[in-house]
Amino acid sequence: MAARTAGRLLNSKAPQRKRITYKGKINLVTHVDSLSEQTIIKYLATRFPDHSFLAEEGGVTYGTIRGATRGNTCGSARAATRGATRSRSEYQWVVDPLDGTTNYVHGYRVFSVSIALRHLDTTVLGVVYDPNLDELFGAIRGHGAFLNGARIRVSTTASLTQSLLATGFPYDVRESKNNNLDHFSNFAVRAQAVRRAGSAALDLCHVACGRLDGFWELKLGPWDTAAGELIVREAGGKVTDFGGSAFDIFKKEITASNGKIHRRMLNTLALSLSVC
Repeated sequence: MAARTAGRLLNSKAPQRKRITYKGKINLVTHVDSLSEQTIIKYLATRFPDHSFLAEEGGVTYGTIRGATRGNTCGSARAATRGATRSRSEYQWVVDPLDGTTNYVHGYRVFSVSIALRHLDTTVLGVVYDPNLDELFGAIRGHGAFLNGARIRVSTTASLTQSLLATGFPYDVRESKNNNLDHFSNFAVRAQAVRRAGSAALDLCHVACGRLDGFWELKLGPWDTAAGELIVREAGGKVTDFGGSAFDIFKKEITASNGKIHRRMLNTLALSLSVC
């Protein structure tokens, strides 16, 4: 319900002129991001007053929204949330109130709301809502993944050359050489096609329901991947870092697939490393 409520807010504000600020040269944030985040946290904090929150715009919020204190997630998000949060609550909600802000600002209707619940270091629930298609993806650890209540599974595509993949580019694409353009080039000539839609949370969900066969990206935040990663796993997919090691939401790289093409994706990602 929190995701749907926030999604309705995003759609209602979409036609309006937005107040835009910049977190980087091309990293946008609007007042609607903040409104959506406040809506989600208020809804959840009312029902779970002892839980904490890690949200993209507001950082770490402890306890209830009334009299809440905020932590600083700059630098190491892991350090800001683990340890500091555990002493207050074993449960933490990880919130992306608007995944796809650049799309939203330009009226390109590909964006989502992502909410995950973590118990200690384990994500136990994930929800991603696409308000434009009214599609609610969700998963509970150990109980499968669903789209609007119907069970979903990853694709059965076994060949990289027949695979439809997705990715994205980091906000420092202009300044950093580690900007994913090398990986994009390598996949572009090995996969059937590569898409770049602009919402990592939705890309992960589209892997989970078989619309995409794989997804990779780097320099994402925990709010971008926490819910979608669980949904992919519960749909039968595989999620690791670029080297094939266990994925953690605080890692800066993610590879997700139907499992059948995962090794081929990792091999392709390794091509750029071998050139360095």
